Amino acid sequence: MKLQNSRVIGVVRVTAILRVTMLLLGCVGSLPAAAAEKHYDPGASDTEVRIGNIAPSTGAFKEYGAVAQAEAAYFQMINDHGGILGRKIIFISLDDGSVPANALPLAQRLIDQEHVLALFSTFGTESNLAIRDLASERRVPQLFVQTSSAAFDDPAHFPWTMGFFPTYRTEAVAYAKYVLQTRPAAKIAVLSEDSAAGREYSQGLRDGLADKAAAMIVREATYANGTGTVAAQIDALKNSGADVFFDFAVGATVTEAIRAAYDSGWRPLQFIPNASLSAAAFLDPAGRDKAAGVITSARSKNWLRSQADRDPEVRDYLDWLAKYDPQASLRDQLVVSGYERAEALVAVLKKCGDNLTRANLMAQAASLDLSLGMLRPGIRVRTSPGDYQPIKQLFLIQYDGQQWVSLDRIADGGPGV
Repeated sequence: MKLQNSRVIGVVRVTAILRVTMLLLGCVGSLPAAAAEKHYDPGASDTEVRIGNIAPSTGAFKEYGAVAQAEAAYFQMINDHGGILGRKIIFISLDDGSVPANALPLAQRLIDQEHVLALFSTFGTESNLAIRDLASERRVPQLFVQTSSAAFDDPAHFPWTMGFFPTYRTEAVAYAKYVLQTRPAAKIAVLSEDSAAGREYSQGLRDGLADKAAAMIVREATYANGTGTVAAQIDALKNSGADVFFDFAVGATVTEAIRAAYDSGWRPLQFIPNASLSAAAFLDPAGRDKAAGVITSARSKNWLRSQADRDPEVRDYLDWLAKYDPQASLRDQLVVSGYERAEALVAVLKKCGDNLTRANLMAQAASLDLSLGMLRPGIRVRTSPGDYQPIKQLFLIQYDGQQWVSLDRIADGGPGV
């Protein structure tokens, strides 16, 4: 199925056809007999739940449209098996063209015209910051935003907005501590976007290096998204003599940076963001040989066919992929990301039962302790009213030119990493 601007896509899933049926039946059976009274806010009824999404299906970040496509496919599977307590999920995804300024009017449209119960997995740091005040003012959940900025773990000030994956700071701290452990004499060069996300990555690196930061970081460069090549920045970083490169670029820019560094003859140990780890979207276009050796972080299991023989949840994912999102690449981690977010939202909706108000949806999202099928064992989704960062743990992986290989134990980016 193809996502289009303002197209309404009725969708849903859980994890394997048999498991879906069992879980949904279990959810029905777990409801108290007295729970006959139903409570609805706009976007919910006896027959449907309307969920709004904003995604970059076109433009500079179009590769990330694969996340929304996977979410739509996941919801389609749920709907095919009767929905949640008989309610179909109507997933309304609007294309922002990769322009953050489009996010606020699109969010207003989803709330006022499409009458969604909640906003879900909206893309981008700047876009979600633009939406956040509206969500608070209108008391509409802005759940599991598609950015890892720490700004979205602030329930005291923004109780209607919740992140999902480990923060950029957590990620950068983990990379820094790995360098301290393995290359304590490293000379470090840093490329980051001139944005809130880029600054959080850079500060996280400094926090992780602590008092070694001033001596180890020998050159930093920034780029503005959409302003062309980063060739000049790569040359300057190379000429600094750095032997470790923190390439905090996203989208097509990370592909260019990997290729440019390699083609210039520079061979540093290179780190890229989790948001850029998709082999299909970013590494293959750079050249597998040129990307070999790159390190990043992950949360998900290896989903290669050999893993499926040992792990029924990976087999479930592959079966779902073949049936519900067949045009997606097996090598695209963005698809796994969408699958995980959608599975988490389904869990929250099930917890709501027949109380499908926006306030209850947010309350249930703020009281999670669950595992997701594709998360690595030991990594769980946990929230509380004072903790809006559902996933805090990650592990480091390195690309060997063909696939990602795990480097270390699970970490949380904290002092003990």
